[in-house]
Amino acid sequence: MNKPQQEFLAHLQLVRNYSPRTIESYQKDIDKFCVFIFNEGILLEEVDALSIRNFLTEELNAGISKRSCKRRLSALRSFYQYMVNVGYMKHNPFLHVSSPKTETKFPRTLYKEQIEEIFLRNGQRADELMIRDQAILYLLYYSGIRAHELVTLDIQSISLKDRIVMVFGKGNKQRIVPFTADCRDVLKEYVTKDRPRLLSKVKEPSEFSPALFVNANGRRLTTRGLEYILDSIEEKTGLFVDLHPHILRHSFATHLLENGADLRVIQELLGHESINATQIYTHVSEKALHETYSVSHPRALKNKK
Repeated sequence: MNKPQQEFLAHLQLVRNYSPRTIESYQKDIDKFCVFIFNEGILLEEVDALSIRNFLTEELNAGISKRSCKRRLSALRSFYQYMVNVGYMKHNPFLHVSSPKTETKFPRTLYKEQIEEIFLRNGQRADELMIRDQAILYLLYYSGIRAHELVTLDIQSISLKDRIVMVFGKGNKQRIVPFTADCRDVLKEYVTKDRPRLLSKVKEPSEFSPALFVNANGRRLTTRGLEYILDSIEEKTGLFVDLHPHILRHSFATHLLENGADLRVIQELLGHESINATQIYTHVSEKALHETYSVSHPRALKNKK
């Protein structure tokens, strides 16, 4: 790793407060490009638009998706802009290279009836982890938080009385998200019954975790562990809907929008820096559009009479 790259990654961590996962992604993208220009006999300061396009062409020919290429181009553009800002470079060659055009990929969501069926079926389980798993499902759906945000929650992060959860999102930015009374009731049952029982499995007091959600051994849940739990919920309930933290987050946002929530409010709840990231949820289902039209347009109302 070269010196400018080391300084840039340190800048992302210390100044921009990027998460370790995001920094790792930046590092991989920059490393991939550095290997390419090394093989081409090009120095960092010699990179131009032609070499960038050759890199993109090689990536696409290797089967790398346009979406991934677009992400790598964004990472490299930021890297070179940093080098310009600190004086390593005179100009940023990535500024005038457009990203590959990608088709808009709309998030997949579950219908409200599917969500209710998942809650119902999971609540009928008789095993000792049912309460914890139900609390996870409820909080993911009723707050719309990310997988990483959920597993990093501590017990003091939630207030059952006020029905709010304090979340540290991307860039370590804090936001407060409310949840429903139903979600509070399930969380209360987990916190008072299931969590203490799971924590009692930890032998050493020094290993006691402040984590809100713990695994079967009483230790903090990981994102991989969370994905395993959602997979096991599908197996135990017999409902195979490709259950994943993001599908519950997408469903949360879409259902809010369909019920008239303001886009800016949804942006705040999701922790999106830009409204552009939230606007994808305006792609509501055709059914929802027809229902809204039918109850709102005066001619449609007249025709119903």
